[in-house]
Amino acid sequence: MDEKIISNNIKKLRTRKKLTLQALAKRTGLTKGYLSKIERSEKAPPYSTLTKIAGALEVEVTTILSKNIKPPTDVRLCLSRGKNRKIIKETSRFSGYDYEILAENKPGKNMEPFIIHAPWEIRKMYSHEGEEFMYVMEGTLEFLYGEETYVLEKGDNVYFDSCVPHSGKSLGDKKSRLLVVIYFYKRNRQ
Repeated sequence: MDEKIISNNIKKLRTRKKLTLQALAKRTGLTKGYLSKIERSEKAPPYSTLTKIAGALEVEVTTILSKNIKPPTDVRLCLSRGKNRKIIKETSRFSGYDYEILAENKPGKNMEPFIIHAPWEIRKMYSHEGEEFMYVMEGTLEFLYGEETYVLEKGDNVYFDSCVPHSGKSLGDKKSRLLVVIYFYKRNRQ
């Protein structure tokens, strides 16, 4: 995925909501200058920053990652076909992880589901508001949570408070494939 799309989407969503950079900064707790750099693609935000921005814009992270932002609609059911699933390949913004977006067209989600292909090495720890659920679909995952390390095999799952720094990497000769659902119980809305 072209990283410029993410930056353009943030700016497009901000202007659609008629928010200034200063107003978005107040909602996210980030500085106006940092947000400006993100919109100009000068600063690559980590996933935790994208969740803050998405919360402040009252959209899901997958909306920011979409190639085509559609106007919000009232969708009570969202059916996504596997053959049409989008995969966002590893970029500097998503260190080491490939993402398969699930339920992309469902507006107003309280949960963010996706499939992750875990990297072979841990490049950074993540921490963000909410709770997270991970289910190992394939492979073996070394999961770091705070100061603890766990080895998860196919069929194992973990549910955790995602404000604690966490990350994971694939073990063995096959990349781990994980079903992940993030629940945001507190949005940065004002």
